[in-house]
Amino acid sequence: MDVVLEAEQLGKRYGRTWALRDCSLRLPAGRIAALVGPNGAGKSTLLHLSVGLLRPDAGAVRVFGERPYDNLTCSAEVGFVAQDTPLYRDFSAAELVTAGGKLNRRWDDALARNRLAQLGIPPDLPVGRLSGGQRAQVALALALAKRPRLLLLDEPVASLDPLARREFLQSLMGSVADAGTTVLLSSHLLADLERVCDYLIVLNAARVQLVGGVDDIVAEHRQLIGPRHTDGPIGGVAAVIRASHTDRQSTLLVRVNGEITDPAWTVREVSLEDLILAYLADGDTSASHAAWGVPA
Repeated sequence: MDVVLEAEQLGKRYGRTWALRDCSLRLPAGRIAALVGPNGAGKSTLLHLSVGLLRPDAGAVRVFGERPYDNLTCSAEVGFVAQDTPLYRDFSAAELVTAGGKLNRRWDDALARNRLAQLGIPPDLPVGRLSGGQRAQVALALALAKRPRLLLLDEPVASLDPLARREFLQSLMGSVADAGTTVLLSSHLLADLERVCDYLIVLNAARVQLVGGVDDIVAEHRQLIGPRHTDGPIGGVAAVIRASHTDRQSTLLVRVNGEITDPAWTVREVSLEDLILAYLADGDTSASHAAWGVPA
């Protein structure tokens, strides 16, 4: 398995506060990965470390086997769209495409101009006068024109309306499928991510709580509904991720390691959204780390 992005005990702090700590993960090539977590979880910090805009205070991050900080060879292989799509607002889209061609050795001028034309974005209008959705599409076109092997996107659709979000994600899917680009996409919009992503990384409280292929993760979790549960073991259950109780009934979200055969339990499949929310709502992150073999 080719690994595009790898972090080992990666950490970054600001003063005494760790924005990211003990982060260990591997992102296989060819995946479209969702990076999910609440505000302050460390998502943007992880992306900035991965693109080489920040230097780690602990551990290491490698992109294509190399450390990205002050590494021009590595940065040439990575496209990045930051959260606020920081474009030169007085430049037109056409001028930004021209500038991109002068700054990037593998620049695909035709790809950028054709994408902008297909989307109906005025090439000569200053980008500061474009809508939020149009600016996001310009930023994506510029990132894709680098022909990157890894594309990092930090909340690229957060400010877009539902139609603009769908158009952005559809154009993203079409472009990366053609080029075989690996994508790491940060977003709070779980329904959008569920449609386009096949790999998942969940961050909470500056640490990794969950990482792996979406289908594998969903298949390894179930919801159990049954009689009021004490702390005793349940056959087929590796770990209880979240539990809620009434006087007579318990509802458990569990990670399974076998078949649930006890007839007292009703077993239901869980959606990706419910699964993510359960991990994010878990205040005891050490329990989640133990369940997934991630150091606490």
